[in-house]
Amino acid sequence: MKFFMDSLAKKLWLTITAAIVVTIVYSYFLSYLFYEKLYVENVEKALLEEGNRLALDYEGGPLTNELKDKIDWYSSKSETEIFIVSNPRELSACLPFDIDYETLISGEEREKLLNGLPVQKVGFEERFDRKIMAVVIPLLDENRLEGIIYLYIPLAKISEVTTDFAYLWLIAAIVFLIIAIFLGTMLVKRLTKPLLDMKLAAGRVSKGDYSVKIANESMDEIGQLARAFNQMSLSIQKEDERKKEFLANVSHELRTPISYVKGYSDALHSGIVQQDERNKYLTLIHREAGRMERLVDDLLDLSKLDSDEYKMVKTPLPLAQLIEDALQKYMLIMKKKNVSLHLELDPDIIINGDEGRIEQVLQNIIDNSIRYTDTGTIHLKMFKTIDGCCIEIKDTGIGIPAEDLDKIKQRFFRVNKARTRKDGGTGLGLAIAEKLVNLHGGNLQIDSKLGKGTIVQIHLPVLDI
Repeated sequence: MKFFMDSLAKKLWLTITAAIVVTIVYSYFLSYLFYEKLYVENVEKALLEEGNRLALDYEGGPLTNELKDKIDWYSSKSETEIFIVSNPRELSACLPFDIDYETLISGEEREKLLNGLPVQKVGFEERFDRKIMAVVIPLLDENRLEGIIYLYIPLAKISEVTTDFAYLWLIAAIVFLIIAIFLGTMLVKRLTKPLLDMKLAAGRVSKGDYSVKIANESMDEIGQLARAFNQMSLSIQKEDERKKEFLANVSHELRTPISYVKGYSDALHSGIVQQDERNKYLTLIHREAGRMERLVDDLLDLSKLDSDEYKMVKTPLPLAQLIEDALQKYMLIMKKKNVSLHLELDPDIIINGDEGRIEQVLQNIIDNSIRYTDTGTIHLKMFKTIDGCCIEIKDTGIGIPAEDLDKIKQRFFRVNKARTRKDGGTGLGLAIAEKLVNLHGGNLQIDSKLGKGTIVQIHLPVLDI
């Protein structure tokens, strides 16, 4: 059995073979059914009709020699053996095989004869090596059984019935078998080829070759599986490229602060730094260490958000109060940059959210607005929508080029192609913010025009109170 289980092609052949065997067995039993229903019933019907026609010549009274002679003459011309006797017991002398009268006609059957009903009998006869079909027709005169007409004929075996076309059937069966093998081979190959291609392609994908594609245009389940495989291969390729890019970005982000820390610390360790410059070098080392710390924290946040195990502690939150509290830390820096803040908050909006994570989202977006706005205005508005609520943060900063809007939420993406860190963070803030908003059942939208400012909308579901 293991031999058939290690290959789909073998399973298909086993299924086809089983179907053919079942068909042959079914045809065999069906042929016997037709034999019984058609041939035997037709013989019985013919005997009854023949016996009833002969019985029409009986005019009543004792059986005459003239009637007996007529029946004997008819029997000599017919394929059916026909006897006419006055008493059923006389049949034992007429029939060419031994017969028991009690077996021939039972008491119940005799009652049928007395009621004018014919009796049909089928039994195996060793002399003929086959079954015998017999019909007994009563000859009545005023409810008296004056005699019977006994007709019998050996039933042909089914092999004899099919003799004429047995050879033709055998030839046709061989031709059918050859055609079935040929077409079955083509069918099995056609069905299994895409699966074999997928097996080989999966091996190549597992080795890192994502360019492989399954060419299958069929609309059946195998074609759908092939298209799903191609989509999976493309997704894995994109994910692999994203991971490589992610690692390259992490390495790039860490390389500069590490080089600063190493360079400044080497200078301090070697003693080449003058005493009055030591504090300056220590400040630079502290700044770069803080940048690395923020990057590591952001990476840990992303790792947690990407895993299914990340859980948030959601509670009912008055969103207006949360926004006002989050803005307090930015008042001093906005004053230094000459940035004015305008608030329009609906105090009745309550959401079901994680307070710390919602505050983190607000901080990431407000940080960007302040960082890229000098001597301008930040307008923060919160209002109800059909599907929940919207937090809109609009600034009059430098804006984002149109070609960068689709990429702005990607990890490590910076609009500043020079990748300087004095005017930017880790490049992960918006990616983290979008993840957190999505986990709260909302979405994050960004619209901007270069030189005119940026609008960020945070859409969140609300609690119905």
